[in-house]
Amino acid sequence: MYETFYGLTGKPFQLNPDPAFLFSSKGHSSAYAYLKYGVFQGEGFIVVTGEIGAGKTTLIRALLEELDPARVIAAQLVSTMLDSDNLLRAVATAFGLAVRGEDKAHLLAGLEAFLTSLVTQNKRALLVVDEAQNLTPQAMEELRMLSNFQLGDRALLQSFLVGQPELRNLMRAPTMQQLRQRIIASYHLGPMDKSETRAYVEHRLHRVGWNGDPQFEPEVFAEIYDASGGIPRRINQLCNRLLLAGFLAEKHQLTAADAEEVIKELSTELSADAPRAPVVVLPGAHRPAGEPVSGDFASLAATVDRMDSNINVILDLLQSIVRPARTDKPGAKSGGSSAA
Repeated sequence: MYETFYGLTGKPFQLNPDPAFLFSSKGHSSAYAYLKYGVFQGEGFIVVTGEIGAGKTTLIRALLEELDPARVIAAQLVSTMLDSDNLLRAVATAFGLAVRGEDKAHLLAGLEAFLTSLVTQNKRALLVVDEAQNLTPQAMEELRMLSNFQLGDRALLQSFLVGQPELRNLMRAPTMQQLRQRIIASYHLGPMDKSETRAYVEHRLHRVGWNGDPQFEPEVFAEIYDASGGIPRRINQLCNRLLLAGFLAEKHQLTAADAEEVIKELSTELSADAPRAPVVVLPGAHRPAGEPVSGDFASLAATVDRMDSNINVILDLLQSIVRPARTDKPGAKSGGSSAA
């Protein structure tokens, strides 16, 4: 809709993660460096945590696209609400192994044989576990046991654990001591600051051919930052609605008042009982001291964030099955979509 009105080649603020829109903030650059360091090491665990919508999945997808499939065989788990036995089945399936009717002993033997065969081909295996905060302690222990597979002094499997901040609490448990000893690096991806938020918005717009239409008053970016807390997915939600509102009003210059109105509309949609305030701040956002945020609003907004996360898990699963051909240019007619 608004893409044509503003002369854009695609949708700049969709929620589905897409490496083509990867923005190198300080935090994202550091997290990506840790992931690449982990790949270079080729063993143990790398742990990356961050709030819902912080951009973790986008980083993982960018990394997986960069890997040489002739050297690294990567598998990704996109659903982690599994017990220990089903986790093993999921890992085997992710690497393309047949698991129907196999008991645990045969699953482990099959996985070890597969991983050993990669070494003979001068390849190695990487397992990426997204939403890892949902793993049970028993499932975590199974992952640790898989890291014990070795051929000589060479580890057969490396794992990346990616999840929400709850994953850090899970890792601190006394039962996780042996797994913690296998972690070679960890990083927590925080929100972007105010200047990065503006650069992020402009970066995504430039990726779809933005030439200054619409124009943004400088105060618009301050409103976006205050309302989103510098979380990429929340920025996307707000900016997508802001451009839609601009299109419907046939406006080519967007003001702070426009942004405030969109923020109020979003809060009203989330909670009919939300108190009327000059600016309603989205959950988890930075806000002036003493400015009220409805508890009901925060609860409902957090629920929406979790729903977005679940939708992304489903999209990841579908894409892992279909794997459509991609093009480098966002908005190209390839069946792909933009990202959060």
